[in-house]
Amino acid sequence: MNAIVSEKGQVTIPKDIRDRLALNPGTVLEFTAEKGQLIAWKKEGEDVFKKWRGRGKLPAGKGTDDYLTAIRS
Repeated sequence: MNAIVSEKGQVTIPKDIRDRLALNPGTVLEFTAEKGQLIAWKKEGEDVFKKWRGRGKLPAGKGTDDYLTAIRS
């Protein structure tokens, strides 16, 4: 497949490739050039739960089941 670079340096990615790679509006692509070839890949989004992992602390002497029972009562 071919695409033409516009005066602004823009290229339209063919629809079947966008569909196959799930490239939706707002998808961020990273680019590099290697050995005369343009290479692009989807930039993975940040893990939104990363900052919260490991922050929950159980009250001393209580297990997970005991804690869940207490907060659900």
